Amino acid sequence: MTTPFVIAIDGASSTGKSTLAKGLAKALGFVHVDSGAMYRGLTLYAQQNGWLINQQLDKASLIAHLDDIQLSFKKGALYVNGNDVSAEIRSMKVSDVVSQVAAVSEIRAFLVAQQRIMGANQAVVMDGRDIGTVVFPKANLKLFLTADANIRAQRRYDELIAQNGSTTFEDVLTNITQRDHLDSTRADSPLIQAEDAIALDATQFTVDGMLKYVLTLVRDRIMGI
Repeated sequence: MTTPFVIAIDGASSTGKSTLAKGLAKALGFVHVDSGAMYRGLTLYAQQNGWLINQQLDKASLIAHLDDIQLSFKKGALYVNGNDVSAEIRSMKVSDVVSQVAAVSEIRAFLVAQQRIMGANQAVVMDGRDIGTVVFPKANLKLFLTADANIRAQRRYDELIAQNGSTTFEDVLTNITQRDHLDSTRADSPLIQAEDAIALDATQFTVDGMLKYVLTLVRDRIMGI
């Protein structure tokens, strides 16, 4: 589809946003943008440059160097200044502090501007935490995914173990509950459901079942344009 059409998917960590977004993009021929990966990319960059040590963020230094950071997606992988960081950004080291980086207003403004450019004049499915409320408040379809924290933690834990990660279920659950609190209470663009978003409990669907259901919603919206 070449006509501009935006699907915005919001929700907390590990609710299946990216899995759904990737499936929709593939089925519909849309561009997929994982906005959460972009925040993770900046978090990793800050760690690599010594601006985020022991969970202490040097906001001034990161903000001062934002224009030096080039983010791009190629075949679903995130590149930071030409380097594929897709595996590194999913580590617990990044997960533990990404909400801290995402709470900085200057960083959010920087990435929202890039996200809007990525979603302009093309069919796109974008997932994150403020896509339907801030990035694309006039999106053609807005979804808000929810799921029990324990189920989300188990899913994330299984993913990390499959990637040879070293962590415990308890650490993952703590990380998820802490991120839920930080993301939903931050002053700038908190995680909330847009008034016109359709809420979906991921625990009530299989991955394929949710994809098929949302595809019917998309096609209804496309037919209505």
